[in-house]
Amino acid sequence: MHSLLDAVLSVGRELDLEQVLRRIIEAAVALTDSEYGALGVIGERHELDQFVHVGLDPEQAARIGELPSGRGILGELIQRPEPLRLRNLTEHPASHGFPPNHPPMHSFLGVPIRVREEVFGNIYLSEKRGGAEFDEEDEAVLGTLAVAAGVAIDNARLYHESRRRTRWLEALAGINRSLLSGSSSDEVLRLIARSAMDVAEADTACVLMPAEDTDRLRITVAEGQPAERLLGSTLPGDESLAVVAARTGEPVVAGDLRSEPRARLSPGVEEDHGPAVAVPMPTREENGGALRLTRLAGRPRFDETEVGLLSNFAAQAALALELGRHRAEAEQLALLHDRDRIARDLHDLAIQRLFATGMTLQSAAPLIEHPAAAERVGRAVDDLDETIKIIRSTIFALRTAEQGGGDPASLRRRLARAVGEVAGHLGFTPSLRVEGAVDARVPPDIADELLAVLAEALSNTLRHARARRVDVALSVRDRIVLTVSDDGVGLGDNEPRGGLVNMRSRAELLGGALRLEPGTTEGGGTRIHWEVPFPEEGS
Repeated sequence: MHSLLDAVLSVGRELDLEQVLRRIIEAAVALTDSEYGALGVIGERHELDQFVHVGLDPEQAARIGELPSGRGILGELIQRPEPLRLRNLTEHPASHGFPPNHPPMHSFLGVPIRVREEVFGNIYLSEKRGGAEFDEEDEAVLGTLAVAAGVAIDNARLYHESRRRTRWLEALAGINRSLLSGSSSDEVLRLIARSAMDVAEADTACVLMPAEDTDRLRITVAEGQPAERLLGSTLPGDESLAVVAARTGEPVVAGDLRSEPRARLSPGVEEDHGPAVAVPMPTREENGGALRLTRLAGRPRFDETEVGLLSNFAAQAALALELGRHRAEAEQLALLHDRDRIARDLHDLAIQRLFATGMTLQSAAPLIEHPAAAERVGRAVDDLDETIKIIRSTIFALRTAEQGGGDPASLRRRLARAVGEVAGHLGFTPSLRVEGAVDARVPPDIADELLAVLAEALSNTLRHARARRVDVALSVRDRIVLTVSDDGVGLGDNEPRGGLVNMRSRAELLGGALRLEPGTTEGGGTRIHWEVPFPEEGS
């Protein structure tokens, strides 16, 4: 009795479910003086979902192979959950024999473990030491231990579920923090996959989203092996767990991918994976995505509680992601409206006042008798004209941004993109001024050559000039003229000339020319002047 009390107290002190199960079967073996013992947890399909054994060393267990699923004598207790005591288990009608390399067993005692009136699993004991049979006292002791075990398992499960819910909430809070900090959608999706894989103790995690121009799902994020090898691929067919979950809006569970190959991501992949689950990531759009997790073969299936928590997590994460997108769109819309307001103010106020000032100075110039003063006024008028051109280029850039980027084939857009791409390397953004009907008058072939020249010129500036300012200007009047000026150290005699040769060749092939001139700033610099005629003029 004292030993039984110690065993009950030992089992009840533990809160980790895995440890509780092991303590139970170790106590059962010790109390009944058995050589072998096992505790089988019954899964949703009334088969053994988990099997904790005592008495076999790892080498013996490995030689036997797969753990039992609940057939034969073990299945007898699943079908009839009541104590079963046998002198020789091999003589029972339900006995199917032993697998190869299994040690011989004769005497047997099994009792069910109930948790809240439901059968959780069974305790199996075999081979009472000394060749004796299990008696009524052994059965009574084991029955008492089973009652205490049910209470301990219930407490451990409640604790485990509470911890699991807390971890899911913490994971969801991390996703919300990531969205509020301005993380991109791709970063948030990766965080969703990593968090789900960690909390659910899975071996792989994939986020699948609808592919463009198709009703199929594409693997957007993949964590773990071997899913990451399929990153970016589109799922074939409609049998995949993720496709079914996204289409039906309900979670889908597979007990073993090895017996359900159509549920794999792709043929030949995940061959060593067993349990899998896919849950929908619903959006307000017609086709949503899915979150898919798998575990290696032999690991526990995803139970009903896990699937429920994962489903809630995926739905909340999808909602947070969608709200984040809407917030980003609202911020972008506000920025575009602000750009439009600035462009209107520049056009309606600044340019008109500058133009009026220029007209006033021009009309006053003939009245100035001193030549030097008249010349200064003339230069001031020219400066005002130049300023107006710069402001107009700025207005165009602001309004193009408001219109969502404009035509991606537009030469103006391509020029702005080329200048913007080099800004991160230079540490500042070069100025860009465009004059004339660039998109209407510059032929596509000349536009391509011009952009190649601009890229080469900016690359030379980046590598050799050590400039603090770069000005790019394109004028389309009588001829097509591109100039790139900087305030750097200039091009020395020993500097590489390959890029300049290429730029000159491009100009000459089009009937034009390249000039390399000193910069216009006091600090020196370089000015590249690339000029070509329109096709009709060069023919």
